[in-house]
Amino acid sequence: MPSSAPSPVLPLLGRGLVAGGTAGLAAGLFSLLLAEPLMDRAIRAEEKRSAGHEHTQHHEELFTRSTQHAGLVVTALVAGLAVGVLCAVAYALVHRSDPCAHPWPRALAFAGAAFLAVSLLPGLRYPANPPGVGDAGTVGDRQAMWLAAVAIGVLGMFLVRQVYVRLSERSDPVRQTAAALTTVAVLAVLFLLPDNPDPVPVDAVLLWDFRVLSVASHALLWAVFAAVFGGLGLRAAREGAAVGASAAGVRSRPGTASTGPPR
Repeated sequence: MPSSAPSPVLPLLGRGLVAGGTAGLAAGLFSLLLAEPLMDRAIRAEEKRSAGHEHTQHHEELFTRSTQHAGLVVTALVAGLAVGVLCAVAYALVHRSDPCAHPWPRALAFAGAAFLAVSLLPGLRYPANPPGVGDAGTVGDRQAMWLAAVAIGVLGMFLVRQVYVRLSERSDPVRQTAAALTTVAVLAVLFLLPDNPDPVPVDAVLLWDFRVLSVASHALLWAVFAAVFGGLGLRAAREGAAVGASAAGVRSRPGTASTGPPR
């Protein structure tokens, strides 16, 4: 009986776990070193603002800030692992005809599209706010709006790819212009979503710095994911080529197989 070929999805899942975990750890450390000081400033500002209102009750924190800092890195690592698994499955579906070909450019293109769909486009519609901003009663609504923005971004990137693929017989400028216009249309649909219902009573400079660092942490996440995922794909391709060349060399040695008639 002929042996069945191994599924290419399992190696992709392994690459996704390693790349996602590494990217999540890098983004968590980045946020810990650069974004957390801004978050501490935002928390102190929120406490001063709340202290100015009468009948304000003070609630003790369940966890200290140092514990929260450690939890930030652990949460980023776990989230990165989950992202790695989801991206590996999506990558296998997108490139199901030959998932092992061209690992480096495909990883860069895939991570760039994921950054646009999951991070940048939703972030343009609903920019990140420091902790403590917003009414607790609107948390569910804000989460629903954010998830809707992410869903529109992901579906929009799939639409962009379909437009690019279906125009394969056209010239590159035509394909790229069509893809860019489709991206703009997706952004326009995002802005049809309702506005954030809560005011943002935060210093403008602090708010800008926090939002820039938030986008930077997402960009770092996807850049590291692309580099590790693509690098592991290149190494697997080289190892596969070396094994194939070695097997071909063994088959071509004289005396390994008798092709002539017996004497």
